[in-house]
Amino acid sequence: MDPRVIVALDYDRKEDAEQFVSLVKPEDCLLKVGLQMFTKLGPDFVKSLTAKGFGVFLDLKFYDIPNTVAGAVRSAASLGVKMLTVHAAGGPLMLKAAVEAASQIPQEKRPLLLGVTVLTSIDEPQLDTTGVTGSVRDQVLRLATLALGSGLDGVVCSAMEAADLRRVVGPDFRLVTPGIRPKGTDKGDQKRVFTPEAAVQAGSDYLVIGRPITRSDDPAAVLSEINRSIESLTLAE
Repeated sequence: MDPRVIVALDYDRKEDAEQFVSLVKPEDCLLKVGLQMFTKLGPDFVKSLTAKGFGVFLDLKFYDIPNTVAGAVRSAASLGVKMLTVHAAGGPLMLKAAVEAASQIPQEKRPLLLGVTVLTSIDEPQLDTTGVTGSVRDQVLRLATLALGSGLDGVVCSAMEAADLRRVVGPDFRLVTPGIRPKGTDKGDQKRVFTPEAAVQAGSDYLVIGRPITRSDDPAAVLSEINRSIESLTLAE
């Protein structure tokens, strides 16, 4: 079984990211490469992680015309990543183009396609300013249903919506949840946060955790403790 923790490598320097990677093993966690590190270090950095055996979550949130997104999916898959993201708000034509592009990749190399719903840094007053009416929950459910119907493998969502989503999308649709903060850590710029244990209990499959791990004094120890806490829940089920 894959690790359930995805560590966000949101470092300013390549050396710092490589130092963290040297402290952990592929069975400990997946690694998220987002806009910051991909823009700075490019595809070669992603390939260096997959060459070490790590599953990579390439979180670039593709959002463009269908043909462009399809090409981006093919390019991302060529890097050997395990998961990648597209914005569910891109609409059904864009999402289906991404799915079609992924379907042409051999099954053993095909990445999971995840639709981004509502960012965990956005609360309802902010959502309202974008012209979206209704609650965050309603918008997440709307976009997740669109992603499921378009053939995606899962969505990125807050654990706040995970329990409701799980009832709607069933057991096999992956729920990847950022905004995870171990008890006692700073929320930072996140609005809708959960502890790792609460997120798993709500129905999350994968937990994206960055600064509470990467900026701690002992990142490997913090990661190990989080893994132990969620493994104990799995064993208790």
